[in-house]
Amino acid sequence: QVQLVESGGGLVQPGGSLRLSCAASGSISSINPMGWYRQAPGKQRELVARLTGAGRTNYADSVKGRFTISRDNGKNTVYLQMNSLKPEDTAVYYCNAETGVQVYWGQGTQVTVSS
Repeated sequence: QVQLVESGGGLVQPGGSLRLSCAASGSISSINPMGWYRQAPGKQRELVARLTGAGRTNYADSVKGRFTISRDNGKNTVYLQMNSLKPEDTAVYYCNAETGVQVYWGQGTQVTVSS
């Protein structure tokens, strides 16, 4: 079992920055990859960024150049640094972890970009 706890969401003005954190606990040695997804009202959940154990990253086209995913193995935490935020980035952001046999999700953290 893997438990994921997100933090760092909130309200920010357009052009601002936020950093999301996802702390993993449990059977963390089996996790690969980890990532962030988001779901806006009335829309499907979509991949934002993903990081493999080998350090490979994937980003949604809409966030490339603005968002950065990283991992602190010592703290078992994955981060999503979000810069130059836009109103269309408003969504609930979910941390995701896969073990090859199961997919785990955090509870979600709200990000609202508005003036």
